[in-house]
Amino acid sequence: MVPVVAVFTREADLRRWLGDCLFDALRSSLVSKLTDVPKRILIGRALRSDRLGETLLPKRIALPVFASDPLSSVAYAPGEVLLVLSIAGVSAYHFSPWIALAVVVLMFTVVASYRQNVHAYPSGGGDYEVATTNLGPRAGLTVASALLVDYVMTVAVSIASGIENLGSAVPFVVQHKVLCAVVVIVLLTLMNLRGVKESGKLFAIPTYVFVGGVFVMIAWGAFRGLVLGDTMHAPTADYTIKAEHQGLAGFALVFLLLRAFSSGCAALTGVEAISNGVPAFRKPKSKNAATTLAAMGLLAVTMFCGIIVLAMTTKVRMAENPATDLLHNGHPIGSGYVQNPVISQVAEAVFGKGSFLFVILAAATALVLFLAANTAYNGFPLLGAILAQDRYLPRQLHTRGDRLAFSNGIVLLAGAASLLTVIYGADSTRLIQLYIVGVFVSFTLSQTGMVRHWNRHLATEQDPAKRSHMKRSRAINTFGAFLTGLVLVVVLVTKFTHGAWVALLGMCLFYATMTAIRRHYDRVSEELTAPEEPTDDLVRPSRVHSVVLISKIHRPTLRALAYAKLMRTNTLEALTVNVDAAETKALREEWERRGIDVPLKVLDSPYREITRPVIEYVKSLRRESPRDAVSVIIPEYVVGHWYEHLLHNQSALRLKGRLLFTPGVMVTSVPYQLESSEVARNRARRRQDWSAPGSVRRGPAADHRDGRQKEAGARD
Repeated sequence: MVPVVAVFTREADLRRWLGDCLFDALRSSLVSKLTDVPKRILIGRALRSDRLGETLLPKRIALPVFASDPLSSVAYAPGEVLLVLSIAGVSAYHFSPWIALAVVVLMFTVVASYRQNVHAYPSGGGDYEVATTNLGPRAGLTVASALLVDYVMTVAVSIASGIENLGSAVPFVVQHKVLCAVVVIVLLTLMNLRGVKESGKLFAIPTYVFVGGVFVMIAWGAFRGLVLGDTMHAPTADYTIKAEHQGLAGFALVFLLLRAFSSGCAALTGVEAISNGVPAFRKPKSKNAATTLAAMGLLAVTMFCGIIVLAMTTKVRMAENPATDLLHNGHPIGSGYVQNPVISQVAEAVFGKGSFLFVILAAATALVLFLAANTAYNGFPLLGAILAQDRYLPRQLHTRGDRLAFSNGIVLLAGAASLLTVIYGADSTRLIQLYIVGVFVSFTLSQTGMVRHWNRHLATEQDPAKRSHMKRSRAINTFGAFLTGLVLVVVLVTKFTHGAWVALLGMCLFYATMTAIRRHYDRVSEELTAPEEPTDDLVRPSRVHSVVLISKIHRPTLRALAYAKLMRTNTLEALTVNVDAAETKALREEWERRGIDVPLKVLDSPYREITRPVIEYVKSLRRESPRDAVSVIIPEYVVGHWYEHLLHNQSALRLKGRLLFTPGVMVTSVPYQLESSEVARNRARRRQDWSAPGSVRRGPAADHRDGRQKEAGARD
């Protein structure tokens, strides 16, 4: 290494140099701290790529991370069932246990089906991978569109429901529920940007407190009712309901029950998230994911049924329009009444209003509903990364951030959910009508794909034990496909006019957008593919004609001319545009006086344009000699302050922008740094120590393509 020696002729020069270095270091350090410290406080220190394994989840953390949505949905799914049944009056409430039983059968079927998925497709593609591999790209894209919509809905519905639960105790939240909902979304976004494992630890405590609180409520309610013989009354037990359609029968009653069942199916949302998040589990990944899935299903079913039974026992009353449809002593209760969720009313009846357990459960319920959105915060970015890898979404979504999370996908989800929350006023009753359409589309196509998966493997498998296992798995997936397909039809029929059409529209928009993005990437890839046969890109140009653009003779011009001479091109000329006759004459005279040995060509511009004459001249060179390459060299000086850019006409930038679209033309910028560009130089120095976005890339999501290729090879 050759040492660099700085020679200073005067002591003052040395002092000034040392002072400038010290000032630059202090300024660079201060600016870096001002920008990095808030980021580190909010998100945390950046993690190295080799620490990705440390972010994997044990089952006890994976359960609240991936299953918080289906577990928390028991806080509002029973209420949605009673709200729909209230259309026919209190007499229709006796159907609620049968509806709960149907939801339980569906839940167990879906859980059993997805346990087959996580074993067969552990790479993290989930429903999208299953559908794409077995049913084709269009089916896979349909599933992806449905899941993306459903994840956005999950965040909006969970946050809105949590705000309403919290609003029963804090009036300020109800009065400003849209603002509060957006604030909660922002907080959840920051928590997830810190990483899956770290956010999972934060979510574990409230989730387990909620689950424990619900089980204590069910057990204590059963003990009071069956052993002590106490009579428990919900705060709405003495109310009556003014039925919109009294005495429904026949097809109308069946339609009402189907609509109530479809609302109760909200308890199944988020079940598929575990199959999408298998790579986030510790080894053995598939086994741990299947165990977590079974635990989630058992807990959700028990809590859902327990709350329904307690709601019937305590005589909870719910109405879609409580101000007019809920009657007390024969009179409407009025607009001042706030209708509390079913779980709050049951807790008040079992524990007593204001009791310690009541407060704990109420707080845990509100908090876990907020945290239920975390299921989407884990599913959406991972699915987005997989789709980006398959070129259906912008490639930036496949980039990991500082904390090894897919930060761009997290931010995109937060923005979409916030927009939806604002549009619908954070009203869970309105939002839930848009819900669960997407998830049952993915359920149905995924299970259908699994049936074809087992059929393909059974055609080649000879081992009797393995064939028996495959046949059992195929039977489970076949029943799952049939049942979820039937529920999808019910959901579409009963909810289409109530808002489900919005979810379908969102799916169509996602599908069209992703198809267009894929076409763009395919077109670019085709254009950039290196051909086997020689083309114009591979053939060496016969000559290179260099053109140096000149406006006046100054330091940048002289540097550009010196650089152009070093290129040793076949022909070299300087080019200027005559927009002012006096300035052009002065330029010619100085050119001759200096004896510059490069010919100067002047282009006339009667309309005082600069860009167009240069473009036309360059094109004329190409027309005269199509096999020649034209190198346009542009001298430009660099400023450091943003406001200095406003003081210049940016002609060099416009020229470069136009010349980029001219075939056979190469554009070279020769920068000349002014003193004010010291700011830009310091900024560049800081960036040398900064990990640019995308420097940490590619996670477990990348493995799903290999799995699909193996499946395709087996199919072929």
